[in-house]
Amino acid sequence: MSEHRPGSPTHEEEINLLELALVISRRKNTIVAFCLMAIVLSVMYSLSLKNVYTATAKLLPPQKDSGGGLSALLGQAGGLAGLAGGLGGLGGTGDLYLGILKSRSVADAVIKRLNLQKEFNTRTVEDTRIALQGSVKFLSGKDGIIVISADSKNPQLAAQLANTFVDELSRRSIQLNLSKASTERVFLEKRLEVVKQDLRNAENDMRTFQEKNKTIKADSQATVAIESIAKLKAELVKSEVQLATLRSSMTDENNEVKTVLATIAKLKNQIGTMSGSSSSDGIIPAVGNIPGLGVEYVRKLRELKIQETIFEQLSKQYEVAKLSEAKDSSSLQILDEAVVPLYKSKPKRSSIVLLATIASFFIAIVFIFIQEYLSKLTPEDRNHINEIKRYLLTFKSPMRPRA
Repeated sequence: MSEHRPGSPTHEEEINLLELALVISRRKNTIVAFCLMAIVLSVMYSLSLKNVYTATAKLLPPQKDSGGGLSALLGQAGGLAGLAGGLGGLGGTGDLYLGILKSRSVADAVIKRLNLQKEFNTRTVEDTRIALQGSVKFLSGKDGIIVISADSKNPQLAAQLANTFVDELSRRSIQLNLSKASTERVFLEKRLEVVKQDLRNAENDMRTFQEKNKTIKADSQATVAIESIAKLKAELVKSEVQLATLRSSMTDENNEVKTVLATIAKLKNQIGTMSGSSSSDGIIPAVGNIPGLGVEYVRKLRELKIQETIFEQLSKQYEVAKLSEAKDSSSLQILDEAVVPLYKSKPKRSSIVLLATIASFFIAIVFIFIQEYLSKLTPEDRNHINEIKRYLLTFKSPMRPRA
């Protein structure tokens, strides 16, 4: 008796493998016929497909640390001016601009400009949006560069699609930036008009007082007190303007708004303490301690300096707001404009033919094994198969045998 070693193929398995090879070699003509038919059909199908062209545009969004001289000016102009610079541009990563590109408003603008509903032969705008979404792709790489790829059977239309999306992105980002900058500019403009009038009134009051009475020179402590109160008032107005700007887009529950409200309360408390008539141990003299005309002079001088400081501060912020509104708020840099493609991007006909041939080869293998199996059926199994075919074709329930 021959020993059966573990791991070595048995005689029966060797016979089965040889039978499989024998079946394939005996029915090789069927396999060749399948493959030839797949090649012919795939060639005919691939040739019937129209060429698709892809145009690509590349953009570089504005970087967070950009700004140059204007950023330095914003830093010198104070806290609110820094806020104005922050609101002046979108900045940030490419995800924000990808969201704008995928928005419905940008898609509708592109559809309207290129009359895509007629080009895509769609009945509704919604169908056109779906067709446009399948024709254009937006990607943002790790380097931050945004890539806009447009596919079309018309190479000129592919380039137009990509470049139109670039134009609409720039237009939309500028519109969003300018709306923020213009809101702040208008607010500062109105506040500046009020401060101008207050300054004129303070100047007129001081002139009238000096004409009516001899000029009274306050001592050095009173001068320091006046300047300190003027600075506090200027800080108060700056904080109030900052609060109004934040409230235009945030609620009072926001942490930034709460911080500004706390700052305003603190400044008001300090101004009230320094402007009171009670005695004080600091360098700020109580206003009630300055007798006669000196009190009136100090009050008018204090009001005049306060209005001058407020006017100077708001004037700087107003100029910064105008600069933010006037500059190119988009700051998008076009690295590559889309050009009309010379070569098709798809269909890849050779790949279609190759994949169809490989698929037909495996289908043919399965087919010949089924044929081989059916050819070795016993007469009883053949009868069973014929009955199954008859029942499936007639859709009638089988007759029950009589008892």
